[in-house]
Amino acid sequence: MSGPDGFKADLHRYLMRAREALVWKLDGLTEYEVRRPMVASGTNLLGLVKHVAYTEAGYLGEVFGRPFPEPNPADEPDAEPNVEMWATATESREAILDLYRRVWAHGDATVEALDLVTRGSVPWWPEARRRVSLQTVMVHVIAETNRHAGHADILRELLDGSAGLNPAHSNLPDVDPAWWPEYVRRLESVARQAGGLPG
Repeated sequence: MSGPDGFKADLHRYLMRAREALVWKLDGLTEYEVRRPMVASGTNLLGLVKHVAYTEAGYLGEVFGRPFPEPNPADEPDAEPNVEMWATATESREAILDLYRRVWAHGDATVEALDLVTRGSVPWWPEARRRVSLQTVMVHVIAETNRHAGHADILRELLDGSAGLNPAHSNLPDVDPAWWPEYVRRLESVARQAGGLPG
């Protein structure tokens, strides 16, 4: 389909693919593993989902005068830094995933109700760039979601070696598992050579 409606459908399809890729990275992991901070910044899988949920809620909600009805913990006056980047021990995985799915429904309703040229205002952006179209916001949310899905790719691989685009398509070379260690050793050797380090 061509035209604005077709372009909006394309954007929505890419947004949905990014959402599903992020959520899929939690499949088959324990409660500990989905919360486990894997890098020095504390980034963890369930926290990424929680963060992306509240981010999308803002962009496809408040920006267009359609606020998501549930409060963002980061908006509380005494909120600690990074409060939306991790789940507490009492916030279940199911609760965070349900939150994200409610955000999807809310965002999808915004996309359905508005034309791509509809203008909104991003209050947390600089004044000069604050007025935006739905098209711009959809591209921004797709980019944001894919960025964090990429973070999730790496975290999941660090946790248990799992990698890939989605359950049906790994997007990785179809090789014998024994090929990978030799490949990694070769890359390490090349990196050391390029860096002037001993072999």
